[in-house]
Amino acid sequence: MPRVSSSEDSMLGRDERPSLQQDARAESPAAASMHSARSPIPSAVPESPLDTPRAVKPVEDVSSVEAHRTRELKWISAMSSVPASQARKSKKIRRLVLEGVPASVRYLVWAHMTDSKSKRIPGVYGQLSKRGKVAASETIKRDAVRCFPDQPHLRDPKGPLISLLQTYLTMVPDIEYQTNLALIAGHLLLQSPEEDAFWTFVAMMGLHLRTYFSSKSVQMEADAMVFGKAVEAFNPQIAKKLFVEMSIPPLELCRTWFSSLFATTLPQEYVNRIWDVYFCEGPPFLFRIGLAILFCSRTAIESARDRTSVLSFLARPETLSLLPSDPEDLISLALAVKLKDDDVKKQRVKVEAQLKLQTQLPQRGAPRLVSSISLPRT
Repeated sequence: MPRVSSSEDSMLGRDERPSLQQDARAESPAAASMHSARSPIPSAVPESPLDTPRAVKPVEDVSSVEAHRTRELKWISAMSSVPASQARKSKKIRRLVLEGVPASVRYLVWAHMTDSKSKRIPGVYGQLSKRGKVAASETIKRDAVRCFPDQPHLRDPKGPLISLLQTYLTMVPDIEYQTNLALIAGHLLLQSPEEDAFWTFVAMMGLHLRTYFSSKSVQMEADAMVFGKAVEAFNPQIAKKLFVEMSIPPLELCRTWFSSLFATTLPQEYVNRIWDVYFCEGPPFLFRIGLAILFCSRTAIESARDRTSVLSFLARPETLSLLPSDPEDLISLALAVKLKDDDVKKQRVKVEAQLKLQTQLPQRGAPRLVSSISLPRT
């Protein structure tokens, strides 16, 4: 296979994270699938399978009932043997995530990996849902209709989506309602019964997402700064085109992508797989997916002439057929991006603290953020 160009070599390659991809097998059938005619990006992966972490596809024919049942039983066994509080640290769970999560048990897997059972208090959801409407009630109803036009039960003013969001906002008053909350909750409700979806939503928000929606948090701004530096290290040409020539700040991309967990951007089958891995990996995986989307879109970005068109196809890349045809290939690209997750985690905390300090000081005396947001290439 021909080698990728030097600019592409700088974007994809060995990742030294002690995480999901180290559990992947070099002989995985996915290694061959990335070179197939289905993928619009056959040159995106280095030659050596050892350099390229991948989502492992089972050897069996996944369309067969037997193979599907085998995978279900593996997950049921794993969830019985691995406590929910330890699931995100379990190598066994990580291997299963790479192999895939059957749709029939996906909501149970998500609930397990978020440890939602530990949050669940019997009877509380029913009690809270009887409280009065929240201030954003009418906005939530409009968003339900706009976001889920083909899902009558989610559009219903008395349906589970409106009830779930009103209940959560009643319980957690510091959250500012945004449309992306409806998209996340609605996506959960497409997978789960209503009360199960509620407690998984509570656990998701508590783990990582709440700071994106809190009126007192600067986490989104911090993540945007770190992501901008990651793009510069990933591909300086793309960074210059987006951030300088097109005047598209990283914050504009991150607000669209991160706070919806890509539910506004990608088809449902892609979102499902991203969430499967995200629940193991946490926020750094959002950075990886964002960088993978930029990699898939690099030709369109380089040839674009106005910011509106760029924002449009980055918001919905499937409209220009920019995505790999198989969600597993996007996951593999994300895992192959040269990025150290530990660096991302440290920089998120560091930059958030700096931004908080800046907002607390008088404008004249506010210190400049340090320029060395270090996300070294590996």
